[in-house]
Amino acid sequence: MAMSVGGGGGDDAPMSDINTTPLVDVMLVLLIIFLITVPVVIQTVKLELPKVQFEPTTTKPENVSLSVTANGGRCEVFWGMTPVTSQELVDRGVKKLKQEIDKQGGMNAAGLELPEVHIRGDVNTPYRCIGGTIFAMQMAGFVKVGFISEPPAGSATVRL
Repeated sequence: MAMSVGGGGGDDAPMSDINTTPLVDVMLVLLIIFLITVPVVIQTVKLELPKVQFEPTTTKPENVSLSVTANGGRCEVFWGMTPVTSQELVDRGVKKLKQEIDKQGGMNAAGLELPEVHIRGDVNTPYRCIGGTIFAMQMAGFVKVGFISEPPAGSATVRL
């Protein structure tokens, strides 16, 4: 490395320009390090997610249809058209599940098909209301809980 001390004009002051070559060298080394380490750091599980716009539901008479909304910040759950409290929801769920199991021949019956819970939630309903309904139905013993949504206008039922 050399330092220029000025021209021949008699000015003895050192040159005040910054040597950027070491800075560029360091930046290139950092760029290469980042290009090598970023793919190693980002780890993802390879998944093939379903490509479904929506699937129509098959309504069975034994399925439970719940509607959930929030009225003034208070969660309201409707079993069919009847409003229920969280305790009534669990009690009715246990009773409904027991009736269906007994109707099919008991827990050890061959081909036992348990009813499903279909939840319709208002778009402005907070998640705590929906989550509380899911939790109550799981406490009642229901295994399958699904959500009913309205497809966008003009969309077709397509399974890609």
